[in-house]
Amino acid sequence: MGQALREAELAFEEDEVPVGAVIVFENRIIGRAHNQREQLTDPTAHAEILALTQASAELESWRLNGTTMYVTLEPCPMCAGALVNARVDRLVFGCMDPKAGACGTLWNLVQSEKLNHQLQLVGGLMEEDCREILQRFFRMKRV
Repeated sequence: MGQALREAELAFEEDEVPVGAVIVFENRIIGRAHNQREQLTDPTAHAEILALTQASAELESWRLNGTTMYVTLEPCPMCAGALVNARVDRLVFGCMDPKAGACGTLWNLVQSEKLNHQLQLVGGLMEEDCREILQRFFRMKRV
């Protein structure tokens, strides 16, 4: 999660909502990214989506079996669906997202038995650190 937080700091420095994600396979990072929606003018440029793209390129497969994603904020429905479709094994997130969380807060897409794949789910890792960077960013925006 420390590496995901480093990615969130990069997003903060780029005036992006500070969310960072890394994907680990066999104890090495194969994808890392932070939000870049503003920079890329792309509504899908969430940290999770960009990290999935990198990881797929690294493994030369869209199937990311055996991987774990660490992300600082609970994924939204788009990202949760992408994690399911990519066959990620495990998701570890920092803080919950009361406005768009799709991994336990508003919905739990990653563990829905209606879908063809479910992820192991761990929430709350380094929760305070993950929440603090988001609060700091939005406090700055409101000034």
